[in-house]
Amino acid sequence: MQRAWSLVRQNRLSPYTYDYDHAPGGWIQLAGFAFPLPNQFETFGNAVNTGRLLMLIVHLLSVVLLFEIVRRLSGSVLAASVAAFFYNVSPLAVYFQRQVLLDNLMTFWVLLSLYLLLGREMRIRQALGAGAALGIALITKENALFFVPALVYLLHRRVRGSTQRRFATSLWPFAVAIPVGAYLLYAVLKNELLPSGLDFDLNNPPADHVSLLYTLWWQVNRSQGSLLGEGSFLYTSWIEKDGLFLLLGLLAMSACLYWGFRDRQRNLALLVVGTLSVAYTFYLMRGSVLLDFYVAPVIPLFAMSIGMVTDRLLRRLGPLLRIALPAAVGAVVLLAPATDYLLTVNTEGRVALADQYHPKLNLTRLQEQQVDWIRENVPSDARIIMDDDLWSELHDVPPFYPFAHSHWNAAADPDVRDKLFGKNWKNVDYIVVSNQMRRAMELNNGDGREDWIMTALKNAKKVWETKQGDINLQVYRVG
Repeated sequence: MQRAWSLVRQNRLSPYTYDYDHAPGGWIQLAGFAFPLPNQFETFGNAVNTGRLLMLIVHLLSVVLLFEIVRRLSGSVLAASVAAFFYNVSPLAVYFQRQVLLDNLMTFWVLLSLYLLLGREMRIRQALGAGAALGIALITKENALFFVPALVYLLHRRVRGSTQRRFATSLWPFAVAIPVGAYLLYAVLKNELLPSGLDFDLNNPPADHVSLLYTLWWQVNRSQGSLLGEGSFLYTSWIEKDGLFLLLGLLAMSACLYWGFRDRQRNLALLVVGTLSVAYTFYLMRGSVLLDFYVAPVIPLFAMSIGMVTDRLLRRLGPLLRIALPAAVGAVVLLAPATDYLLTVNTEGRVALADQYHPKLNLTRLQEQQVDWIRENVPSDARIIMDDDLWSELHDVPPFYPFAHSHWNAAADPDVRDKLFGKNWKNVDYIVVSNQMRRAMELNNGDGREDWIMTALKNAKKVWETKQGDINLQVYRVG
């Protein structure tokens, strides 16, 4: 939302030096959504709420696409219904799909590309549309690259033997290349494609200008450890939120791969769903930096796998039983407190609504309380390090806080780190922090870049705090 704000207010891709850490497609879409609204970023209370409305629209469209994709792949409404069920009620889905994430936007475009490739007849306009959707997904978030092999194979199978084959296989990559090429052309025109002297030394970043290819090389070489390692989000967040769904998804993905590869001619649908799922699972397990929300795109893939496998396993049952059995299992999943779906056992040992469905669990309100306290107690010229979800609110609504910066920028942007803070904890006045921000700082500190901020936190006094569910927000005064 910060970068969408910069596009609308400043006609720039970022209020800071744009260093190509992400392709800009996602916040271009957010800016395009916010710009025509009556009060733009504040139309629905604040910038994050405004972005969440777009996430709601994207989710509803993604549900329709998911249902139709599975129905076309399997020829079964049951498979599509099971997939849509998990995509809508899994605690993982509920938690992450309402957040303003590039991953959610990217997933929508990948689903749209897949949907267009599964039309009854593979026409030229569908190939163009599917390619363009994938291209937009790639410039929304680069990890869409892991879906490309499976989509290429699906395109090959769809046009094999068709009179449109030559045109489709030529125009699809052309359509993919248009958005991606525009992104590369932007870097070329700004002389920011290559680092100076073609120097890709990760220990000595280029000082004269940023570089797209250098940043990509840096991201490829980042390492955090294994997804299966101790302290991974797999154990601290994902399994806690919905271990049942992850287990079923992994089993279903394995079944799709087994049946798909065993008979690739007759089981194309299973092969495509399985390879899409395993490709993104590989991305999560590759050992690079991993953040909590990176699991979001795997949710629809696992949901599709579960739907496809469920339908295959129940095909020999009678029509009535094929409907009644999944409905009964779905009711148990929702109503059994042990699953933590709709109902759960709270800390007092009582059955209650699970956090993600609780009508009183308003996490956005916690952020509003945090901002209200800052406006009442912190001077506008204070030098603040904070979580990045507060940036737009403190820069777009008076009183403005021009020296309030995300810890990401305070740790990495020379203009903020060296010129404003001097990389000295004593130059920090306040730290606005959440428990997730603390975790992100630890993960981002592999090279010690966050050390001075953590030192400021150790030398600070807590002056405000609120907590709800597993979210803990705090404000510290340094010194």
